[in-house]
Amino acid sequence: MSTTLFDVRGPRARVRHGVYGVLTSIGTAALVAYIAYRLYASEQITGDAWEPFQDPEIVFGVVEGFGLTLLAAVLAIALSIAFGVIFAAGRLSDSALLRIPSIVVVEFFRAVPLVLMILAIFLGFGDTTGRYGALIIALMLYNGSVLAETFRAGINAVPRGQSEAAYAIGMRKTQVMLSILTPQAVRIMLPAIISQCVVALKDTALGFIIASPEAVSVGKQIYSNYGNPIVTGLVLAVVFIAINYTLSKIAQILEGRQRRKGRAVLATAPTTAAGGAV
Repeated sequence: MSTTLFDVRGPRARVRHGVYGVLTSIGTAALVAYIAYRLYASEQITGDAWEPFQDPEIVFGVVEGFGLTLLAAVLAIALSIAFGVIFAAGRLSDSALLRIPSIVVVEFFRAVPLVLMILAIFLGFGDTTGRYGALIIALMLYNGSVLAETFRAGINAVPRGQSEAAYAIGMRKTQVMLSILTPQAVRIMLPAIISQCVVALKDTALGFIIASPEAVSVGKQIYSNYGNPIVTGLVLAVVFIAINYTLSKIAQILEGRQRRKGRAVLATAPTTAAGGAV
């Protein structure tokens, strides 16, 4: 492949590229060292900055914050799946009275930025929902509309011959949907659904803007009291990365297993952008 697309590097080119690599490594190391020095000089990464995380009460507060974050994500995903199933069924309906309103609802909530949705629900219904409820409802509406499209695509990805064979033996549309298409579509959609769970988990951090009681808000209280935003951010980032990386690997494993079995798989949603809906 390399001899087809690229010229083979000669001795001088290899030396030149080696020099470039060494200079780039030195420059990167110098930049990292300078940033570390500046953070240390401003007492952002000194031992005192880590001291709050040796306090059991603060550690418990962080764990409790992540517990509320995971609970919000679980509730939002559960409600999103119900929302997605209902409106995906509406979009696949033969009746225009169900299909058109479903299209409007799904497209509307997919288009509205999640931050604005959280603020709108909190400012409009915060007295009823509370901060935590406003965050969960906003996550449900956005992720539910995304999952509705995922479910619809999963159903449509099942080979047409499956439904045609079912209709040929006299099954009704509901029977075809529940007994033939949905079981196969779930296997196809599973990696994408798990990937969307990762997105929902990351989006819980947006509850910060309404001071919802989750991990990021707990982090704000810590660095406001101790003046260590860098260290607090690092601790939260490490935990978020560990959780999201685990879920992402599960989605990749499921996707790889489906492909090895020769089954169609929906592409997993991107999970790298925090607050992907913003």
